[in-house]
Order: sequence, then C-alpha cells, then structure tokens
Amino acid sequence: MTHALYLYYKVAGFDADLHRRLLALQQELGARCGVTARLLRRRDDPSTWMEVYEGIVDDTAFAAALVEAEQRHGISALVGARHAEWFQPFDGVDGTLERS
Repeated sequence: MTHALYLYYKVAGFDADLHRRLLALQQELGARCGVTARLLRRRDDPSTWMEVYEGIVDDTAFAAALVEAEQRHGISALVGARHAEWFQPFDGVDGTLERS
C-alpha cells in the first residue's frame, strides 16, 4: 500500500527563490524515492502553498529523506510552520468511481 503526504503552509508572498528550491527538492525526492510530487497554491488564497507527495511506499524512509533534502535545499529557513497530513487508499478499494 502506498501513502500520500500533503504539506501546507503560509508564505508572505510569491518568493521565486523558495519556488525554485521547492521544485529542486521535489525533483530530487522523485528521483530518489520514486514518488510523484506537485507544488500547488490555494486558488482563493495564493499565500497558502501545498506540497503533495504521492506513491510513498516506505513512509519512515521518505520522511527521513524529506528532512535531509529540506536541510540541503534550505527550505526550513524560508518556510515557517508546515502542517503535514498523511493519507492512504481505502483497504481493498481503489478509490475510483464507477460510471454507468
């Protein structure tokens, strides 16, 4: 079973340096951990950003890789408190809707 991690937080405004660093961090984690990563911002509040990591097989190893990559890319110095939410598929159900 795979997991998905959603990290969301507030930023003061668009920060091109942070944006570049986050994309580099996500590219590294994708290559290193085999996850799919996306960077989003809230539609009605562009100061709320979200990192999405899907396809996580080993959540403990991924969390360690994430912390290491965050330090290497200097993310912690540019982002305040980040809220983490972990999700997983329903057991035995693929989560898709049937269409008739």
